[in-house]
Amino acid sequence: MKKFISMLVASLMLLSLASCSNGTNSSSIDNANQKKTLKIVAAIGNKEDIFKQFQNDTGIEVEFLDISSGEVLSRALAQKGTPVADVWFGGGADGFMAAAKEDLLESYVSEEAKNISDKYKDKDGYWTGMSIVTTGFVVNNDVIEEKNLPMPTKWTDLTNPIYKDEILMPNPNISGTSYCIISSLIQEWGEEKAWEYLEELDKNIPYYPQRGGEPPQKALAGEVAIAISPLDGEQIAKGEGLNVTNVFPEDGIPWTVAPVAIFKGAENMDAAKQFVDWVLSKSGQETIAKFCPRIPVREDIEIPEVLKDVDLNKLLDVDMFKAGEDRDNILGIWNEKIAK
Repeated sequence: MKKFISMLVASLMLLSLASCSNGTNSSSIDNANQKKTLKIVAAIGNKEDIFKQFQNDTGIEVEFLDISSGEVLSRALAQKGTPVADVWFGGGADGFMAAAKEDLLESYVSEEAKNISDKYKDKDGYWTGMSIVTTGFVVNNDVIEEKNLPMPTKWTDLTNPIYKDEILMPNPNISGTSYCIISSLIQEWGEEKAWEYLEELDKNIPYYPQRGGEPPQKALAGEVAIAISPLDGEQIAKGEGLNVTNVFPEDGIPWTVAPVAIFKGAENMDAAKQFVDWVLSKSGQETIAKFCPRIPVREDIEIPEVLKDVDLNKLLDVDMFKAGEDRDNILGIWNEKIAK
């Protein structure tokens, strides 16, 4: 009997060990099969389609918040030490430069960055440009015709008093696109002429929206005649079927680079690096060009069909890094002279 009991106890112990072993293996398998989730703050069009393709390619799910670059920077500064998300995707390069200066970004030089010109990326790897954003005017032809307004073709046209209260431009403190326009004009015309122009333009602008997408929405809806806006393929597509003219100004097209960057202390660092690699890869660039057509930063990517008629010779000769360095000074002057 004692022998039987000893054998029974030994058997139960073996079963118990086997059960524990199986439980550990099962847990490991469950953990291995758990999907990674990447948190992204994004300022780019058709992001859902872009993220869906990234997930299909990598198996990494994306949670995102649609937010202007100026607001991203404000939040990141306010909660310094706690990253806003894992990745910052899109928006004006000036905000990324300011964030890097404040030690809010992680340095990461992707292998894919070698295919991108130095003029479109941070030399220390804090951010890398992934597309070029051009700007111009979204003009509602119905409002123009109804109010007998001339079609604007140049920046200098917009100071005509006939356009009073018919122009919207986003607040440059919030909108990277709006800031890039101001800094580009200052570089092109010089400070004195540019600020005189902006003060005259201000007389025709009833208010400065806090979101970059609001001016073109108002123009498409016929609430104003003209929106100063990013002009990429996505924005042009929004006007299809409507009586709208997209104007690339004859006296120069301001532009900026929309970068991608990783926040310092990102919770999902490995997945964040995978995202940057994918965004800068040829397949990632082709995906972005398909769903949010812009001028690509890689030379092996064709300009999207919708932008092939844009005269690239009219792109202003902008020093993007100077724009970043001058950001605080320019916004300070704008807030003093113009802010409403």
